Amino acid sequence: MAKSLKTAVILTAGVLLASVGNVYAAEESETPDFTPRTYNTIELDSSVLAASQLFKFDSGLEFAYPDAVRGIFVTAHSAGGERFGSLVELVEQTELNAMVIDIKEDFGHLTYIPEDGSALAELGLGQPLIKNPRAMLEQLEEKEIYPIARVVVFKDTVLAEQQPELTFMDGEQVWKNNRGESFVNPFLKEVWDYNVQIAIEAAKLGFKEIQFDYVRFPEGFEHRADDLSYSLGDYANSDADPIQRRVEAVTDFVAYAKEQLEPYEVDVSVDIFGYAATLPEAPGIGQNFSKISENVDVISSMIYPSHWTSYFGIAKPDLEPYNLVAEYAKVENQVLGALENPPVSRPWLQDFTASYLGSGNYLRYGKAEVEAQIKALNDNGIEEFLLWNAGNTYSKGVDYTP
Repeated sequence: MAKSLKTAVILTAGVLLASVGNVYAAEESETPDFTPRTYNTIELDSSVLAASQLFKFDSGLEFAYPDAVRGIFVTAHSAGGERFGSLVELVEQTELNAMVIDIKEDFGHLTYIPEDGSALAELGLGQPLIKNPRAMLEQLEEKEIYPIARVVVFKDTVLAEQQPELTFMDGEQVWKNNRGESFVNPFLKEVWDYNVQIAIEAAKLGFKEIQFDYVRFPEGFEHRADDLSYSLGDYANSDADPIQRRVEAVTDFVAYAKEQLEPYEVDVSVDIFGYAATLPEAPGIGQNFSKISENVDVISSMIYPSHWTSYFGIAKPDLEPYNLVAEYAKVENQVLGALENPPVSRPWLQDFTASYLGSGNYLRYGKAEVEAQIKALNDNGIEEFLLWNAGNTYSKGVDYTP
């Protein structure tokens, strides 16, 4: 697909500012001699517009990029509730310096109520979880905490149920996975624009980075692709095989989103399955690690030890946080090293206990296990990281720069 959006700019030739004398001369009874104007229309690539200060948006908030981002995940419930103060305090009192905050959450709701009259307000998707996002961001500015907006993209039960034409249909029903979640269709430009608009509004609020999550087809989609009903959109005439067509759609969305966000001077990051770096591409979900990495500022692999099966010769990865992360980092360094302009690597690390793995297969994660993962990254030249705990209960006493 063509990714270079064109903007028509009208240039006016031959128009000069009038001097004061000419203003007075206009009062004379003699008919003024109007000089003919010539109008020419030219097309400028959007990258040119993005580079021009005339097209830059200024949110009015200033955040310096840290020496290296060391961040935590913050739910909208935490960001809009009493817990936010303690999370700010955690960041202030440690080597942490960033927060990833839910702006569009896992079911598809916006986590705040957009201003009346805005395009987002008309959709009616806002939930008053973060009562005053601007005030929250102003507090982060004061505390010098780098703000990252998390936008869940294609996992979107709300939009799927509201507009079934944008999702995958199983007969007459909107398809759901075994967790009762629905996805919208990555082949459709309408879905891209919907999520890009949410990202733009987050940038206008003052966030300095947009982190796109669930930038993929549903897991196992290759086994359902022929059974479900859905549109291929602009990819209907693609000569690519089904796997490559999915890869094209996901990669094109990322490139498109980054281009659209350029005038807002925000970085763009994408969360991606860790195993995607170990394969040419993940066949069902459409994620090609290298192609996505070429189109973002930051790549955030989710490399929680608990989420790996026996891999890298490690039978029970959750029991060996240092080794698992170190082995992954070696692979990722090779893949990113082959790119002409590699993004910053900022993996997601585990700060939770995966007791669901069963006795003998998991550790109780705390200070030592979190530090082990960070050290494994640092030992392999990766300085940035994010910590995931779904309940935002982070381990105490951790040295985040071991």
